[in-house]
Amino acid sequence: MSDKHPALTSFSSDELAFQEAIRNFAESEIKPLVHKMESEQKIDPQLITQFFEMGLMGIETPEEYGGTDCSFTMACIAVEELGKVDASVSVMVDVQNTLVTNAILKSANEEQKKKYLPKLAQEWVGAYALSESSSGSDAFALKLRAEEKDDHYILNGHKLWITSANEAGLFLVFANVDPEKGYKGITGFLVERDFEGFSVGKKEDKLGIRASSTCEILFENCKVPKENVIGEVGKGYKIAIETLNEGRIGIAAQMIGIAGGAYEAAKKYTTEREQFGKPISANQGVQFQLAEMRTKIEAARLLTYNAARLKDEGKDFVKEAAMAKLFASKTAEQVTSVCVDLYGGNGFTNEYPAEKFYRDAKIGQIYEGTSNMQLQTIAKMELS
Repeated sequence: MSDKHPALTSFSSDELAFQEAIRNFAESEIKPLVHKMESEQKIDPQLITQFFEMGLMGIETPEEYGGTDCSFTMACIAVEELGKVDASVSVMVDVQNTLVTNAILKSANEEQKKKYLPKLAQEWVGAYALSESSSGSDAFALKLRAEEKDDHYILNGHKLWITSANEAGLFLVFANVDPEKGYKGITGFLVERDFEGFSVGKKEDKLGIRASSTCEILFENCKVPKENVIGEVGKGYKIAIETLNEGRIGIAAQMIGIAGGAYEAAKKYTTEREQFGKPISANQGVQFQLAEMRTKIEAARLLTYNAARLKDEGKDFVKEAAMAKLFASKTAEQVTSVCVDLYGGNGFTNEYPAEKFYRDAKIGQIYEGTSNMQLQTIAKMELS
């Protein structure tokens, strides 16, 4: 999408240069691989190597820990630009930055930061493990049990729908050390892939973001050292809430990326597709649809980057994050649906990009808090 007039997003010169660099990378390096990755349901390993080389896996991480020391807004810019080309790639970079790294930056002790932040910035993919079969929107109905024993904890149970599980070297895992205390027993753990008793289970066969690995992870007497508890024992719920609030802005950025990619594809197609001796874009009905699409995307972008700016400035952003995710995910679904319509019969085949944008958009109203949960958050904060 053209950013000659970025409106109230007001990107700085550094942000605009960063945006252009990511856009060029996505077009030249990622786009040629999208169809192959989609059919193989796997992100190309060489691309992941390039993400690390470009600093995309540690955008907010300070230089002292091997990162690029940029802002949360910059992370959202990267997620949006990648989302215009491939949502699976976008969500890997999003989870790495807005969930896993963000949680460690805010809640880990100095030794944990020194140990894990350089790895996450330079070589390890990270995964965020909260969801279980019994805990989706009711995020704290966790059954993964952590039992204290000598100098470590023993974890037993499993997690579902864990993004980037196949590629991850580090998992931020939430388990309950004392179920009788309810959510006040929830504790965060930094679990390395090669820890004894840990394994990655089956990969889900999904409607969209098919190249992104979404897997079950298993804990069978998994031994986790006490020094790998992140934050305080029994305070994991606070880490989870705070991290998800930030992560929702990242998902909003992914959704405006998907919508933006679909809009550009539709606009190009309508200027090339001729019916009755003229491009279909010459028809007012098509023009109005494109105008509606563009307007909704711009509104979603303003909501998203407003929330990101508030986060960067240390101001309260919870309601704004919920609004951004709610509206951006609805916008992505609406825009991609119209994109398929404008492609006509071609939009229903995988030889054209429309159907993939449409499938990828649906997850935005589900993960990291459903649309109903966002509405609940907004209403609660408005009425309190």
